[in-house]
Amino acid sequence: MIAMEILEWVAVILVLIGSIISVISAFGLIKLPDVYTRSHAATKSSTLAVMACLLGAFIYFWSHDGYVSIRLILGIIFVFITAPVAGHLICRAAYRSRVPLARNSGQDELKSILFDGDIAATTVQTIEKEKSEENQ
Repeated sequence: MIAMEILEWVAVILVLIGSIISVISAFGLIKLPDVYTRSHAATKSSTLAVMACLLGAFIYFWSHDGYVSIRLILGIIFVFITAPVAGHLICRAAYRSRVPLARNSGQDELKSILFDGDIAATTVQTIEKEKSEENQ
């Protein structure tokens, strides 16, 4: 009897921790300055929050009812795999679209690697030079 109560309290604490982390994640989305740091807050901490809540629900149903929920296990796996990948792809698309970094960010080390040899930028510069030569 005591082991079931301990497992129920563990489940309650996990759901509570997940809720607190989710609130912190929401504050991060509001307060952080650019898309890159907001994406970090949305994916990393929300992933942890959802996983803690789902794990708490899984432990509760397992200890209280003796029910092993495949849906909860699949939900944990799905969130664990997809949320970080989605955050990475959003940041990558924003960076490739040249969304500016926040002013207080460090150096942009990828800029010289990705955009100096950029064909589109080179083409635009060539067209602008040709137009300026035609106008003169």
